[in-house]
Amino acid sequence: MKSLRDVKMSYCAGCGHIIVNRIIAQLMDELNIREKTVMSAPVGCSVLLYNYFNIDVIECAHGRVPSVMTAIKRCLPDRFVLAYQGDGDLAAIGTTETIHTANRGENITVIFINNANYGMTGGQMSPTTEEGIKTLTSPFGNEYAPLNLQGIITSNRKHFYARSSVFQLAHLQKCMKEAIQHEGFAFIDVISHCIENNGRRLGFKDAFEMLETIKKDYKISSDTEKLEANELGILKR
Repeated sequence: MKSLRDVKMSYCAGCGHIIVNRIIAQLMDELNIREKTVMSAPVGCSVLLYNYFNIDVIECAHGRVPSVMTAIKRCLPDRFVLAYQGDGDLAAIGTTETIHTANRGENITVIFINNANYGMTGGQMSPTTEEGIKTLTSPFGNEYAPLNLQGIITSNRKHFYARSSVFQLAHLQKCMKEAIQHEGFAFIDVISHCIENNGRRLGFKDAFEMLETIKKDYKISSDTEKLEANELGILKR
């Protein structure tokens, strides 16, 4: 039995969630851990994620994913626990849970889909929206700097922070594999895109054009101490 079900997904055509879901399933099969994995289905565009996988998936209240998945890991320490979240879920209402789960070093893997807007509800500005970007709720451009998640996660003495993207697939798979096998809290910041509720407002004609922009804007770095805003890599200590 494969980890990914042969079913129609509810995501918009060209959505980054589709790419990430596929890679997660491939890793479950490669590592042969499907029956020992528990993943979250958060509130957001991936709210129906449990329909797509042949693994145990639990629906979580908005922003509470890290707390729920912490409880599962503590009760079932032999499980591989994947906390799957979007930016509105993790970086807004769930900021507290994110910070304290990381600070405690809970042994879970956070897969953070960062498409810089509230995609499910129309494309509102989120805490990861870049400064100057126009959204539904910032029609003249976002006046705030995005939340520094790298700084939050790496402020802990012991940490695993990775940034990858839905374009650099081999790099994303490497980051996920290392994170899943990491003993302790692991956080993967996955740079993604949202064509329907964000990209078209910004002038992109399709998802492929947004992927090309990610390809152009983000480069893989070998630095293990700090990543610049346009760099992808792994920081662990």
